[in-house]
Amino acid sequence: MQQGLKNNWKQFWLLVLINAFVGSIVGLERSVLSGFGYDIFNIDGKTALLSFIMAFGTSKAIANLITGKLTRYTTRKQVLIIGWIAALPVPFLLMYASSSNWIIVANILLGINQGLAWSSTVIMKIDLVDEKVRGLAMGINEFAGYLAVGVAAYLSAGITDEKGSAFYPFIPGIFFSVAGFFLTLFFVKDTAAFLHQEAKENRIPLLKNVWKASSYQHRSMGSVTINGLVNNLDDGIVWGLLPILLL
Repeated sequence: MQQGLKNNWKQFWLLVLINAFVGSIVGLERSVLSGFGYDIFNIDGKTALLSFIMAFGTSKAIANLITGKLTRYTTRKQVLIIGWIAALPVPFLLMYASSSNWIIVANILLGINQGLAWSSTVIMKIDLVDEKVRGLAMGINEFAGYLAVGVAAYLSAGITDEKGSAFYPFIPGIFFSVAGFFLTLFFVKDTAAFLHQEAKENRIPLLKNVWKASSYQHRSMGSVTINGLVNNLDDGIVWGLLPILLL
């Protein structure tokens, strides 16, 4: 067992594919929710979309926060599986929603999926490769995830144009969630052994307080954190306001 992209390419690219499925599920909502809330429940576009995004963002933030802590008590693969279990009801909640509360519940589950599953794939890729190419590994992960977001949003917009904003645009989500769950369950191998091996060889001391170091104590990590915040902020703005502007 040895770290490295070449040595672990099968697991690495499998995790890239799984992260693409993670992105695809949230992408289905991108171009549909504002019209969906208005057409089906007669909710003002801004009110509907922003409330749905708030539910998603809050649950995703909490899930992101606890992902690292969960890996102390269970395996990385199990955290990824939990993330996919949260995603399985999402397409059905959206397809058969009888009130806007169903959409909020779906987005809470979707945020849990994004927080646990996306974060887990990042952590597992970092475990698999050596430290020299970890930036590349994360770049590939983000590229695959956000490319899938865009493609799924385009797909759902096309379905909406043909079939309307109810039911049909969310059908592909069944495939995305089931495929992600079963690929994780049967083909993904846990990567914690790589972490334990590296911990024995690596003499770099652990951070005493990750939040302080990544917020303001460590300049490089702090700048990365701020860039991440801005990236997610403008992503949320585009998701929340651009569809309303286009409508």
